[in-house]
Amino acid sequence: MRSLLWLVYEVGLGLALLTAGPFLLARRGRHYLPTLAGRLGGAGSGGELDDGAAAGGLWLHAVSVGEVGVAATLVRALPPELPLLITTVTPTGQALARRAFAGRARVAYLPFDLRPAVARFWRRFTPAALVLVEGDYWPLLLREARRHALPVAVINGRVGDRSFRRMRQVRPLARFLFSGIERFGVQSAEDRGRLQALGVDPARLTVTGNLKFETPEPRANPDLAATLDRLAGSRPVVVAGSTMPGEDEQVLAAFAALGGGRSALLVLAPRHPERWDEVERLLAASGQTVVRRSRLPAPEAGADATGGAADCPPDVLLLDSMGELASLFRQAAAAFIGGTLVGTGGHNPLEAARYGIPIAVGPSMQNFRDMAERFDAAGAWRRVADGADLGRVWGEWLADPTAARAQGERAAALMMENRGALARTLEMLAPILARIAPGSGPDVAAESGGG
Repeated sequence: MRSLLWLVYEVGLGLALLTAGPFLLARRGRHYLPTLAGRLGGAGSGGELDDGAAAGGLWLHAVSVGEVGVAATLVRALPPELPLLITTVTPTGQALARRAFAGRARVAYLPFDLRPAVARFWRRFTPAALVLVEGDYWPLLLREARRHALPVAVINGRVGDRSFRRMRQVRPLARFLFSGIERFGVQSAEDRGRLQALGVDPARLTVTGNLKFETPEPRANPDLAATLDRLAGSRPVVVAGSTMPGEDEQVLAAFAALGGGRSALLVLAPRHPERWDEVERLLAASGQTVVRRSRLPAPEAGADATGGAADCPPDVLLLDSMGELASLFRQAAAAFIGGTLVGTGGHNPLEAARYGIPIAVGPSMQNFRDMAERFDAAGAWRRVADGADLGRVWGEWLADPTAARAQGERAAALMMENRGALARTLEMLAPILARIAPGSGPDVAAESGGG
């Protein structure tokens, strides 16, 4: 019976991939086609960074950009001699992982959850333990981990509303899926309660907190920072980060309410690379003058790094690059966190909060429920209903810098108050790390002070 269920699962997933494949290739082929060999368990041209060795070491699976950042926070606290393998699902996550772990780890795509792909992947890598960042549970992969006697742990785990509803409907299957996971470090008591309701033994659950509060300050690009200053001139900078479809129009309406480029420079950063051209067309249709980050010339000695744009400054800088948004919040007078005016669940506000700038978010923050509740309770951001509301809030902050600074300082203070998740996560992982690298575990006591 169990063999039949596995067969049904594999056939169903295979059919789903075959059905969705043409659509994905048509819409995002330039991102996914080069990665196909890696997703089939091989070492394709889009796949792997071979720095470091993974044999006998720790495998960290991080779905996309946010999870890669969490993985990087953990890796900084691990012994430098511990071999590492990092896998991702999305191309943007893969690109960030290659930069973040260059010289430290092997980086590859997670294989499709099909027996040939998983088997091929396992022949290439021989890790001794698996850590899932925030979750992403694939049945065949977890079965193979059990077959190889790999200890499996989850760090920064969370159970979203939609996932919980789905898994509760198939609780026996969820309980089986989680049975091979030795330890869960979760973000909140609510996440712990949901996993218990799905059949996970409470002894395997630890509330460690949210590792995203522990992320270090991002590395700045001094040339880009100087260029942004020149583009802005005497104008304040407002940043709309990680926007999703349906939000860019609302952000532009808010920007127009401020007076557009006469009053501020807007840095607009769409979440997904495939939308960059689309958003540029939207900006052009709105009448805003725009310069793309990718079209700013590389600075040369004695040259104007803005390529003359400072003589006729743009209204909008379209940030069509990866990994640069976080450091640009430092220069913002006000920010908006995307994914919150549409029902996609929100994005991480901490990249902006660390710099003490005032933050506006929409109503959709269910992917960060615990964090959102803390921000709401501390008054550490402003909730807005739509683009018109965002324009009013931005206008208030630009008109009253003292109030804006006080708003931002509450966010920065909240971030500092919630540190400690890294030390608790290391403590939870210590028995597993001791098994795969005896005598080389992290110094939990040393980590506990600074998080």
